[in-house]
Amino acid sequence: MAPMSSTNPSFSDLTTIGVGGRIARFVEPRSREAMIDTLREADRMGSRLCVLGGGSNLLVSDEAFDGVVVRDARRTIEVLETRVSTAGPVHDDTVQVRAQAGCHWDDFVSRCIAMGLAGVEGLSGIPGTVGASVVQNIGAYGQEVSTSVDEVEVWDRLENRVARMSRADMRFGYRVSALKRSMLAGAATPSPTSTSASVPVPSSACAPDVAVGEAGHADYAGRTGRNRFFPSPRYIVLSVTFLLRRDVQGVLGYGQLASALHAEVGDRMPTAAIRAAVLAVRAAKGMLEDAHRYEQPFMRGVVDESNLRAAVSAQSACTGSDGPDYDRHSCGSFFMNPVLTPDEAATLPPQAPRFPARDDAGREAVKTSAAWLIDHAGFHKGFSVGSGATASLSTRHTLALTNRGGARAADVERLARAVQEGVQARFGVHLVPEPVVVGLALA
Repeated sequence: MAPMSSTNPSFSDLTTIGVGGRIARFVEPRSREAMIDTLREADRMGSRLCVLGGGSNLLVSDEAFDGVVVRDARRTIEVLETRVSTAGPVHDDTVQVRAQAGCHWDDFVSRCIAMGLAGVEGLSGIPGTVGASVVQNIGAYGQEVSTSVDEVEVWDRLENRVARMSRADMRFGYRVSALKRSMLAGAATPSPTSTSASVPVPSSACAPDVAVGEAGHADYAGRTGRNRFFPSPRYIVLSVTFLLRRDVQGVLGYGQLASALHAEVGDRMPTAAIRAAVLAVRAAKGMLEDAHRYEQPFMRGVVDESNLRAAVSAQSACTGSDGPDYDRHSCGSFFMNPVLTPDEAATLPPQAPRFPARDDAGREAVKTSAAWLIDHAGFHKGFSVGSGATASLSTRHTLALTNRGGARAADVERLARAVQEGVQARFGVHLVPEPVVVGLALA
């Protein structure tokens, strides 16, 4: 297994919300071979395995984590010269770009725009890594990462092999993918297709191993209520190939963003201007990472140094302070926008937002706004449970749960439950947490 740090961190050192217990073993593989070896060894030993991206979509309990935490330290971005796409023909105005899973997401977006490529500019400023982006199917301001994904290279922990998954294999949905589903109890997994092909595995990663069969996997899920792979997917991302357009202009797909640029939805604008507007809108909401986290010991080197300097400077200009911005000490949007049946949506007040949607089975559904439900259930910006609480709703908007300094996971859980119960009582809608929750009875 790859070397571990001499002093292991806590999840509070590695997550954007800054809570979580001590980690028994922390590994940062710096090669593809080391990454695969680490994953195989952890599974062979029966260790709990948590593959960490940017730590932005994760809420872990205060108890010590007795397993292995792996953070991919491979951050290469390359333009592919031989273009073969699983998503269809590769046209002259498109480019395939492959990024390793550990690449910081916003570094990737910044690099693409600098190369004159369009397709991910609306996703600027989203915390996390390239690998995590496809697990969660991140989206914002009229874009989702799924629309730009060509192929995902994964390590299959059940079959002990490397595989390639096409966009269709990924079964993307609202904040979900086949990868995310593969760590949930009883989750269906993608059936093999002609586009899911094995690729060579480093010789050191090919030692014989014993894998639990599908029957054993289903039995474990039935007995425990969770998947044997949790809190990581069955499929661990090694790299992602994107199909982007050669274009210095992008299309505005979201009203708030169009307003910020004094334009209309559907207008074309320079991708650099779209990125700047997205970052400004996110900053005003406190929905960027606190740039100072990358100055901490266990976070140094994760972000491109020039991008970090720019982010620190922009944060200081936004907040008027050189210190931390506690509204950014969060998991981002903590609750997913509920996707309801038409009958369920009909019980909401007439003024509640309604958007056409499809549920996970492809049936007609209605999506509403979690933020609207929270606001209209009586929760205000800065709401906390009790005086002097160290966890509260953001002072800028009500969809983020924040650590005001010194909060523990139990404090965040208490706040989340209060919001869930309030919305349930007022509207009969259960809000589902967006982050992966480990060691807490919060769902």
